[in-house]
Amino acid sequence: MARSYSQDLRERRIVGSIHSGSSRRAAAARFGVSPSTAVRLQARFESTGSVATARQGRPPGSGKLGPHRDFLIEQVELKPDITMPELAMTAERGVQVDPSSLSRFLCKQGFSY
Repeated sequence: MARSYSQDLRERRIVGSIHSGSSRRAAAARFGVSPSTAVRLQARFESTGSVATARQGRPPGSGKLGPHRDFLIEQVELKPDITMPELAMTAERGVQVDPSSLSRFLCKQGFSY
């Protein structure tokens, strides 16, 4: 995944240059970014008042296992030595999930080996 541009480049340089009278394309050429980047940054600034990066990725708890969180945690607490394949079989609630996905999910919930 590509990294976002620094806050300084976004705010002070590109948006500042546009507010000083430069066109979006001229500001983009001056700072070595694509014209579409300058257009998006200016549009974001006009709509939100900020050019800070937006949160990337899926919102927490909205994945495939999110709705089954309480059930999975209950199963692990009932049988702490349950294996991921056993848990995957137990979790057949209309969701098909790989044991490694369950492992990552439980690690994010604070469980460990």
